[in-house]
Amino acid sequence: MKQFFKFMFASMAGFLVSGVLLVIIFFMVLFGMVSGFSESFSKEKSVDIEENSVLHLTLKQPIVDRAGKNPFEDFNFGNFSSNKKVGLGDFIESIEKAKDDDNIKGIYMDLSGIPAGLATLEEMRNTLVDFKDSEKFIITYGENLSHGAYYLASVSDKIFLYPEGGLDHTGLSSEVMFLKGAMDKLNIDAQIIRGKGNRYKSAVEPFMYDKMSEESREQTSRFMGTIWNNMLAGVEDQRGISVDKLNMMADSIWITNSRSAMEYGLVDGVHYEDEVHDTLRGRLGLEADDEIELVSLNDYIKAPKSKEDEDEGDDDDPKPWEIKEKVAIVYAAGEIRSGKGNNQMIGSETVAGAIREARKDTNVKAIVLRVNSPGGSALASDVIWREVTLAKAAKPFVVSMGNLAASGGYYIACAADKIYASPHTITGSIGVFGMLPNLQGFWNEKLGVTFDRVQTNTYSGLGSPNRGLADRELEVIQASVDDIYDTFLQRVAEGRGLTVEQVDEVAKGRVWSGIDAIEKGLVDEFGNLDDAVAYAAEAAGLEEDSYKVKGYPEEEDPFQEFMEELSGEAKASVLEDALGTDFQLYQYLNTIRNLEGIQAIMPFYMTIE
Repeated sequence: MKQFFKFMFASMAGFLVSGVLLVIIFFMVLFGMVSGFSESFSKEKSVDIEENSVLHLTLKQPIVDRAGKNPFEDFNFGNFSSNKKVGLGDFIESIEKAKDDDNIKGIYMDLSGIPAGLATLEEMRNTLVDFKDSEKFIITYGENLSHGAYYLASVSDKIFLYPEGGLDHTGLSSEVMFLKGAMDKLNIDAQIIRGKGNRYKSAVEPFMYDKMSEESREQTSRFMGTIWNNMLAGVEDQRGISVDKLNMMADSIWITNSRSAMEYGLVDGVHYEDEVHDTLRGRLGLEADDEIELVSLNDYIKAPKSKEDEDEGDDDDPKPWEIKEKVAIVYAAGEIRSGKGNNQMIGSETVAGAIREARKDTNVKAIVLRVNSPGGSALASDVIWREVTLAKAAKPFVVSMGNLAASGGYYIACAADKIYASPHTITGSIGVFGMLPNLQGFWNEKLGVTFDRVQTNTYSGLGSPNRGLADRELEVIQASVDDIYDTFLQRVAEGRGLTVEQVDEVAKGRVWSGIDAIEKGLVDEFGNLDDAVAYAAEAAGLEEDSYKVKGYPEEEDPFQEFMEELSGEAKASVLEDALGTDFQLYQYLNTIRNLEGIQAIMPFYMTIE
């Protein structure tokens, strides 16, 4: 028996030691991998561009305002693949660099759908239009072109489609999922309280109705219509097809295949990819068997500017390391919540802290807030707003709006000295709501679960999801929601130089496109992030090339960020891989589950295609 226990304990000890060693080895390997990634990201090798090269754009990766440095940020732990995002600034800078690069003879876009918002597409397209001033070519090829891909491709000298491919041209559509029927079946009451007169605040409608309200349909039709007409005007400008004819094509479904797309002038030819490559060879003066030097966007981002560009500067110009004065860009992307955030979520603590840091830095002479958000917590929005007002009092403060700057996203923007937006920006949605689920019927009638409670006062336990709200409780919450809405109106009125009554006229939760937002006084001017930075620098009295741009919040060390987010990223990646297109539904329901307090948020599960 003693021998048995001796061997048993020895085996257990060996197992434990082996386990500990394996864990240590795992983390050593992990540390080495991430450290290697971190070093490679911080010391990326530059890419040499051969003569007679073509910049090859496939644009299959998500295009975001700011791409993170963490090499595992976009790593899919479900299938162990990477889907690294591309920063919009990197795209724009690369196209501008290619315009003046003698080694780049043109751009070849191989497109289908583009994972980018409509305002992002507008900025990308404007950059390509500017590229054409160089008289270099842009050729696009696609097997199937989505509305967004075609809008981008319309700037091309030539557009070619695969013979059996197609092109979407039926107009934009928006689809909203409604949960009211499911909630009725489950006996769940949403208990929704909207701000007074907030009849356009449609973020709560999926829990109230089984279809769009007239107000929601009205506002959605309006902003989608202005965006669609702007897209058609862009196509008309580049392709010479009138807006009326383009709408007729869409209304009658004239474009059914690649041949009809060519017949009606939307594309220039129907070719296989190898035939398109022959066209490229002809542009480049190559023989039939010569290889085309294609440079990917990811590689070209790493390429240095041409020596000629570097030599163009005056000898008296300050060297980059000599420049002290800065314009800060504070990136605010995603839903707004209290606490810390990241590149995909606005945390009030993180963004407010970044604005504060930029305000207190004496070398920062102006601040630009880049907003790309559907909104979120009203409290968190107000925390950020406070830092915006303090920064504005200290130095020029400008806002650049991306795809979304709605509800809480507009709240944090409204105090700026000047607001830039894209015609395709979705903004406004000035309104608030509160929502408390009542699960009592579900627990009791569906599962046979009941709750009982002891409370010291009449309304103790206010906010419990396991009972309904009393009339007095509803009255108190409604008053709180109305008070926050009044505050929101006041913030906008002060920031925009309007009366509260004027703001209320365009508020009530209504969503506007950037086109209408300018007319309504919510936005000052069309422009991109570079325009906002240039204006901020001018307002600060900075001369061109006398300052540098710095991004905030400062990004964490990739290894530290990876270790902090490993479990969350892995869980999300596995779920996304397993759920596929239904992952969006999971995110939507998870967002609802995590709502806290009064919300200033627009319809956040709406797709536009």
